[in-house]
Amino acid sequence: MPEYSILIQYDKNDNIYIARIPELNGCMAHGKTQEDAMREIKIALELWVEELIENRMEIPKPMFFADLQPLLSV
Repeated sequence: MPEYSILIQYDKNDNIYIARIPELNGCMAHGKTQEDAMREIKIALELWVEELIENRMEIPKPMFFADLQPLLSV
C-alpha cells in the first residue's frame, strides 16, 4: 500500500477530527479523537485503493510536501 500524506484537523462545529489524503481527492474520514480519525482514514484508504484496482484505474503516487501545496488549498 502506498504511503500517502494524511492531514488531520479538528472541526469545532461538529466536535470531531477530520482526516484526509490530499493525493486522493475526496478520500476523507472522521473520528472523535485523532486516533479514531487516523484509524478510519486507513480503512478508507484501503477501500479507496481497492475500488481503483477493481475499476482498473490508475493509483495516484504519493507526493512530497512541496508537490502537495496545490492540493492543500482545496
